[in-house]
Amino acid sequence: MRALISVSDKTGIVDLAKELHALGVGLISTGGTAKLLADKGLPVTEVAEVTGFPEMLDGRVKTLHPKVHGGLLARRDTPEHMAALQAHGIDTIDLLIVNLYPFEATVAKPGCTLADAIENIDIGGPAMVRSAAKNWKDVGIVTDASQYADVIAELKANGKLSDKLRFALSVAAFNHISQYDGAISNYLSSVNFEAEKLSETYMPERAQFSGQFNEQYVKVQDLRYGENSHQQAAWYRDLAPAAGSLATGVQLQGKELSYNNIADADAAWECVKSFETTACVIVKHANPCGVAVGANPFEAYSKAFQTDPTSAFGGIIAFNRPVDKAAAEAVSKQFVEVLMAPDFSVEALEVFKSKVNVRLMKIALPADYGNVRNALETKRVGSGLLLQSADNHELALADLKIVTVKQPTPEELTDLLFAWKVAKFVKSNAIVFCKNGMTMGVGAGQMSRLDSARIASIKAEAAKLSLQNTVVASDAFFPFRDGLDVVVDAGATSVAQPGGSMRDQEVIDAANERGVAMVFTGVRHFRH
Repeated sequence: MRALISVSDKTGIVDLAKELHALGVGLISTGGTAKLLADKGLPVTEVAEVTGFPEMLDGRVKTLHPKVHGGLLARRDTPEHMAALQAHGIDTIDLLIVNLYPFEATVAKPGCTLADAIENIDIGGPAMVRSAAKNWKDVGIVTDASQYADVIAELKANGKLSDKLRFALSVAAFNHISQYDGAISNYLSSVNFEAEKLSETYMPERAQFSGQFNEQYVKVQDLRYGENSHQQAAWYRDLAPAAGSLATGVQLQGKELSYNNIADADAAWECVKSFETTACVIVKHANPCGVAVGANPFEAYSKAFQTDPTSAFGGIIAFNRPVDKAAAEAVSKQFVEVLMAPDFSVEALEVFKSKVNVRLMKIALPADYGNVRNALETKRVGSGLLLQSADNHELALADLKIVTVKQPTPEELTDLLFAWKVAKFVKSNAIVFCKNGMTMGVGAGQMSRLDSARIASIKAEAAKLSLQNTVVASDAFFPFRDGLDVVVDAGATSVAQPGGSMRDQEVIDAANERGVAMVFTGVRHFRH
């Protein structure tokens, strides 16, 4: 049995080679890898000895040879193939261990030149990987250090790799090549090439959105059905999910997550992550129906639940702090579909032990969790895709422009920032009443901003919450004064809106007439 080893990332490769040698596997290698193995005292044959041809062109040509690809591609069960190998003095290669030039890491570095990027496009490696992966019945193809242990375990147990493992390694190899080629395509089709500037130090300007968009995901699980029971669905995650994102979570108990569970859980989790202080978010049908901050999880939940107890029934609840016994006992009194938090105390887990259908999700949050977010957002449209930078804008106190005679109080300014943060996660048109770090009424998803304002008032009344002396955030500008009049009539004393309407002055005049404060944020948060 012979193994060809050619790796850029040499992590763990010496230990693997030692294990293979101990099992009687002959070692073939290239360049730096061969030198490393030889320096460690391992008997290794250079590829140049196998091919009878020296490495050339700065290592660009070394494995592109019939004695390599013939040894990988020949089918052992086809007499004609084996006869051809014998006729040309070619030996089979049974195991290929390859990882590729670090193209993605190279282009991610500040100051990467076009020459650096091109030089890190691997040619021989992918060619060998494809050959070995195609001939998976006879050749094991290893493309990641995480696979080393399984390969050694099977060789030790059986003296060979099973069909199941070889096929799995082949699938992983083709996936890897697809990802690699996609990254190259994304980079090159984003380059604004300027021939007159071409040199070894040329760093091209790149378009934010490449000419071809290639993105890969890994399946997390098949789902029972999609948004509706007649639809089929599966959940996929990014190849390298961001720390603290929903895809990194671990389900501790409960029924399998559904399509709608996952969609709503993501809305709740992204919203609660936007708060630096202890917060609780309750989501129903992708909209926050209750959001609050508090001194502890119990207080935050109690305040959030008050906003809309009816909608909270069967909702998704997220905390940005570990759930303790007090918060768990409060939550357990209602029907909840999914409960998410960075962690759960032993006592909190005990509270939910008897509620076997409640889905508990533990999602570890990094220290800077407020800054860890998706960079891009996608939306599928007929035969196409809409791609945009994610709405990660954070409003600071200094960004607010006070446009009325009346000035907001310090308490109102704090609540306006809170309300604005919540409004970003409410479907447009969005109107959010808040007071003392708590949502008091939420109007979402209406075709008219006026209707959203009315619905928010109706919901507050249904929850027996007074909107007197509340603040209001509107995700987009008030096109007329009527929307402002509705929220002021309901009891609001201070309003945050983007501004930018042709009738801004009319709305400002209305605010002055009604004796309320108004601030412009200068940015809107449409969410469709």
